[in-house]
Amino acid sequence: MPNPQKSVSASAAEARARYSPRLTNEDLAPTRQQNWTWYNIFSFWMSDVHSMGGYVVAASFFTLGLASWQVLICLLAGICIVQLCANLVAKPSQMAGVPYAVISRQAFGVFGANIPAVIRGLIAFAWYGIQTYLAANALMLVLLKFFPTLASMTHASWLGLSLLGWCCFGVMWLLQAMVFWHGMSAIKRFIDVAGPAVYVVMVALAGWIVYKTGFDGISFTLASKSLSAGEQSWQMITATALVVSYFSGPLLNFGDFSRYGKSMGEIRRGNRWGLPFNFLLFSVVTVVIVSGTQSLFGKMITDPIETVSMVGNDVAVAIGLLTMITATIGINIVANFVSPAFDFSNCSPQKISFRTGGMIAAVGSVLLTPWNLFQSPELIHYTLDVLGAFIGPLFGILLADFYLIKRSRVSVDDLFDATPQGRYWYRGGFNPKAIAALLPSVIIGLIISFVPSLHEVANFSWFIGAALGAGCYRYLARHEREAGAAQPFAGGVAMQKE
Repeated sequence: MPNPQKSVSASAAEARARYSPRLTNEDLAPTRQQNWTWYNIFSFWMSDVHSMGGYVVAASFFTLGLASWQVLICLLAGICIVQLCANLVAKPSQMAGVPYAVISRQAFGVFGANIPAVIRGLIAFAWYGIQTYLAANALMLVLLKFFPTLASMTHASWLGLSLLGWCCFGVMWLLQAMVFWHGMSAIKRFIDVAGPAVYVVMVALAGWIVYKTGFDGISFTLASKSLSAGEQSWQMITATALVVSYFSGPLLNFGDFSRYGKSMGEIRRGNRWGLPFNFLLFSVVTVVIVSGTQSLFGKMITDPIETVSMVGNDVAVAIGLLTMITATIGINIVANFVSPAFDFSNCSPQKISFRTGGMIAAVGSVLLTPWNLFQSPELIHYTLDVLGAFIGPLFGILLADFYLIKRSRVSVDDLFDATPQGRYWYRGGFNPKAIAALLPSVIIGLIISFVPSLHEVANFSWFIGAALGAGCYRYLARHEREAGAAQPFAGGVAMQKE
């Protein structure tokens, strides 16, 4: 039985024929293939969690001076917030079968949606380059381990990267492009394998650590500093916020994947297994490894690549590093390739396809020379804060519009209507109220990020931005909600089916 059902005034074919070419192409139109099960969603989150970045973040929480039970509470609280938000973001895209860039037309207008689309696309393409560099660095370690003579290619550098570094970056760039080029079906198959594969390596590495150190060498309280009750509470709140901030990117564009879900029931099940259960299990394995490195090597190592490289067996090192590379490719494709592909395609559907949009991001990531960006800790810190400052308001406005103003309804046909008669035309294709809510929310978030005296609350920029964006938009659009209650939608409304 097809799912979800759409109640339309004319046949689907006739409706698509009326879609404006300025707003649609085969990739942006409502998908006919809503066949993703809970396992596909579960694998999506596994690819997001099981990355080098996810490992470092989880490991860092155990160095905040908190007891292990406190850290696990923070992780569980943060990931449950992510799960709740993922369910909320998923619903409109799953109902309409469209990606984030298209569903944003509800709030920002059919052309105004290019504003959030470009913002999200540019952020993704910066991080796409950074993740590609991390994978390339892991590949370089494998090559140097087995072919030490290649070390001569690391002496000279151009634009901050050695010749061997350029070669490894190019290989990673091509591998990701090849997976992406084969479309969403290939991406689905890839992430179904990438996430579980990392678990095998992580569990094996944890087993090796325990074998070398014994259970006595594993401590679940890694921090040496003593905190007061007030400091502990603040650190717990901060850790919870950091979990949400880390997932803010893939969370915003989760609609790019939930559009393929069979039903919201399947998506919620996938989110439940892929987030709280999966993240906590991954975190426990991570702390075993990190704690063991302190006992085994005399220092705490939070970089998984460095830990794997210290394993004595060359074959084990190669398998471990190659699996880490696979995991990084997985998160890069789902978080930073698919998103800008849809986002840039949304700007000019007839000229920029899904594939072209993704390649724009891939080429742009090279021009940014991301290895230089990654090598500046201060710049990365500001990048994360700016990420939250932009993504938080976009998230808040999207949800406020769909749930509070539109009352969980979406007129699919009007998402592709570029005439003044369209429901989402607003004023010239732009919704001034959404833009008016976005600007001050982003500005306040940026002020928080860059003013030193406000550094303590910078970690909460996503929460502040989401609350400001939602609150401002709810107030500005309050009269539209009242009118909507008296004037129900007609035709082309996506109906939710569990």
